[in-house]
Amino acid sequence: MSDWIDYKSLRASLTLRAVLSRYGIDLKERGDRGTGPCPLPKHPGTGRSASFSAHLTRGLWNCFGCHVGGNALDLAVRMEGFDPTDTADFRRGALRVREVFGIAGVDRATERRPPATRASIPRTVPTATASDTHTNETHVNTSPVKVNEPLDFSLKDLDAEHPYLLERGFLAETIAHFGLGYCNRGAMKGRVAIPIHDSLGHLVGYAGRLTRDEGFTDAEPKYKLPGERERNGVRHRFEKSRLLYNLHRLTTPTRSLILVEGYPSVWWLWQHGHSNVVAVMGADCSPDQANLIVQALSPDGVAIVFTDGDDAGERCAAELLQRVSPYRACRWLRIDDDRQPTDLDGEELSALLHDFVESGVGR
Repeated sequence: MSDWIDYKSLRASLTLRAVLSRYGIDLKERGDRGTGPCPLPKHPGTGRSASFSAHLTRGLWNCFGCHVGGNALDLAVRMEGFDPTDTADFRRGALRVREVFGIAGVDRATERRPPATRASIPRTVPTATASDTHTNETHVNTSPVKVNEPLDFSLKDLDAEHPYLLERGFLAETIAHFGLGYCNRGAMKGRVAIPIHDSLGHLVGYAGRLTRDEGFTDAEPKYKLPGERERNGVRHRFEKSRLLYNLHRLTTPTRSLILVEGYPSVWWLWQHGHSNVVAVMGADCSPDQANLIVQALSPDGVAIVFTDGDDAGERCAAELLQRVSPYRACRWLRIDDDRQPTDLDGEELSALLHDFVESGVGR
């Protein structure tokens, strides 16, 4: 059997139910969720509380006692006594799991290419041509398109003391650090403006957040992003799927990176001392964003998936794990009851992130 591992193929060959069955893990099921005592060999203490939770249809699990989680492969590797956060140990564990489950190896010729580097993600994208359009269309804009080009302006006179920010517990230091403020004019009028930078630190756009928490519509969404504009014969387009919010503040590859969904989670974690954090700016992770995550982590680094506790957050966690775990170790910190990282106070965050902080995560 080949000693080369296609991690994505191996993960696809395993189901969470098969792993639970193989190691005799019995859970109390309700719908697509199962709970029970933690089965992990290194679970702390001797308690038998139901700290272990699994989403059976999405193939994800988490233990609130161990503060670890992941996919079916992560669980099988841990049950075999290996550590998924250690790259070499994870590889040995994956080989063992492949043997235990009788999964054939893949010839090295089929090896997937590693993710692209940051520099390989182009700023300019192809534009439409006449052959790309329907025959009854009478006009085709053939202007070149540039994506996420640095802005030649910045928003002025933002109100950093707006109640939206202060009443949510954000300190003046945090607001200043991220350049936040309420905008009184222009495209972001009536919203809190959020500067967004590319990985090199160039300002490439602003997101605008409404200051109310309900009544959103298609015409007035919660978050507004820059629209396409044309200037000097060039169309400028903003695409958040090619960016990670706060990535530019990580100057070197890091051994740990906390992954969240939204901007406020980044602000909240930073305010509580966890600075190695980026947001995908939504509930999806694109291939470009996954590439950026991998490049931001050192080869022995760990991605900490810390998405919201609702269905969208779990879908986002599943996508992050799927896209990143073939290249870097991943751990999932799951929170329940539709809560978000911003719903946790400093003590709760410290307790949840304690094991990771001890090993340098978020510092």
